[in-house]
Amino acid sequence: MRLAIQRLACVLALLLLTGQAARAEAPFYVIEDNDFLGPGGSDIQSTLPLLANPAVTLLGLTVVTGDGWENAEAANILRFLEIAGRTDVPVAEGAVYPLVNTVARMREWERRFGTIPWKGAWGGTGSIDAAPATEPPIGPLPAGAPRTHAIAEPAALFLIRQVHLHPHQVTIVEAGPMTNLALAIRLDPTFTATAKQLVFMGGLIDTNMAAVTGNANFASDFNILFDPEAAHIVLTADWPRIVSLGNVSGSVMMTPALMDRIAAVRTPVTEYLERYFASLPLWDEMATAVAVNPALVTRSVDAYMDVDLTDGMDYGHAHVWPEALAPKDRGMRRVTIVQAIDTSRFLDGFVRDAQSTRAGPAAGPHH
Repeated sequence: MRLAIQRLACVLALLLLTGQAARAEAPFYVIEDNDFLGPGGSDIQSTLPLLANPAVTLLGLTVVTGDGWENAEAANILRFLEIAGRTDVPVAEGAVYPLVNTVARMREWERRFGTIPWKGAWGGTGSIDAAPATEPPIGPLPAGAPRTHAIAEPAALFLIRQVHLHPHQVTIVEAGPMTNLALAIRLDPTFTATAKQLVFMGGLIDTNMAAVTGNANFASDFNILFDPEAAHIVLTADWPRIVSLGNVSGSVMMTPALMDRIAAVRTPVTEYLERYFASLPLWDEMATAVAVNPALVTRSVDAYMDVDLTDGMDYGHAHVWPEALAPKDRGMRRVTIVQAIDTSRFLDGFVRDAQSTRAGPAAGPHH
């Protein structure tokens, strides 16, 4: 009897270890959706924690108009992947325009309620008056035109297909306006429930005074402001988990000293980063780093979040409620709002990722 019990214990222990090993070896699938303004800068640099980590399977990058027009952004990220030796990563082009917002609507909003500090493709930090209402042709690119091309599949369909190929395993990192995700949700109501989680850079809360006393652009929730209707659709969809990198995302800067650390190792990627250095917060880099390594988070709070769509000065602003006060009949979801991260570990990891992104698998380019 004792021998039988011992054998049963051994079998149970073996099954437990096998299960733990299977969980440990489970692939970490990621798709990043972003407005890849380039060359360099936070949008492009956000890919480094995904490209450099051998535990991450980067299924693809999807592109949306935001910081720049979609066609130029796609060209910039394709060119960077060439420089990084990662033409194996598919790039899918996405939404050229927000769901409802337009240049004319944003111009009218500014006339009524005040200047939006960063308007992305529709004027940057300058005036919106000369912004084209339709996507212009791509001009000369500082880093050169890419030789590779985006895949033929539109971003929303690519997102849906990949999530269903890997049910409950795909982390979506959203670091731009949410138009592509909203389109995917409207095309396939099962899309969000079939994903693993959404990690997004946005959802700034109570930054009104920061815009007065600090840098107004850094206190502006551009990713939501550019397409508020899309953000509302996304934040009220049935994701298993939503993580927001809002206010904290502007707390760590790309500085000359940090760039010197990165450039101490000379590779095509570090030389590219040094050439197009910009002293800006590491907004999107933090989002991808936290998606890959949640242990970086040292403080967070759960709340219910939605976006104001009323015609007024709060249009496009995120609002949060505690569970007891949230109007849940509006479909809003619980969101984990990151409030602090381990800055030293984040920066050390970012330097490591930048220096180790050199070359990828031998797969050919996507045409």
